[in-house]
Amino acid sequence: MTTYRIHPLVVGMNETDQGVMTYLKGYGKRIWLPIYVFYLEGGDRKILVYTGLEQFMVPEGVAEQYGFKVQDFEDALASYELTPEDIDIIIHTHLHNDHCENDYKCTNAKVYVQQAELEFFREPHPVDHRYFPDLLDDVEVVTVQGDQEIVPGVSVLFTPGHTPGGQSVVVNTDKGKAVITGFCCNDQNFPASGPCVPPGVHLNLIQAYESMRRVQEVADIIIPLHDLSVGRRKTIPE
Repeated sequence: MTTYRIHPLVVGMNETDQGVMTYLKGYGKRIWLPIYVFYLEGGDRKILVYTGLEQFMVPEGVAEQYGFKVQDFEDALASYELTPEDIDIIIHTHLHNDHCENDYKCTNAKVYVQQAELEFFREPHPVDHRYFPDLLDDVEVVTVQGDQEIVPGVSVLFTPGHTPGGQSVVVNTDKGKAVITGFCCNDQNFPASGPCVPPGVHLNLIQAYESMRRVQEVADIIIPLHDLSVGRRKTIPE
């Protein structure tokens, strides 16, 4: 089986409240959320999970405080001698705008997303304002339904709740299965003891909780989608 190395690239940061990550916990604690692109190195195709934000502002010193670079999309790819045109596959766990604003630059890529997520993206409910239906106008979208292999060594796990068609990305590595969570969370969602804590933002709380349990059952390595420590790691696994 093909194995991969996962490279987290920070392509933006947002300041928010910890309660956005953890349901009914952590309100009033301000935190920074890194916006990641994950480059999956291995196999014969260039694969990204997410493309991130196109435009953002980060106050001076914030990135240095947390020990990583914040770069625009093109510069982040260039650190691995890639251009947007080199990308063959983009996998989206969900279609909130902070994860897919640079898709259109990857003119040779196929974009993989759950059918249920694409349908909601096209006609979003007003309670979730982070869907911008024009972001996929110029890309080739491939829909999947449920758990599915994308290429040898990379598959998706259906994990709805945060959004209607959420999926997590399961990556074979030389140290087991790494799972990039398909829901917005950080290290506080996966405590060392006790039950997991579902996302503070969700459309179905019970689904969100059960999806987290699925990830825990599958993963040897959990990569929380917005955890600050992930950005300090050049490669997963190290």
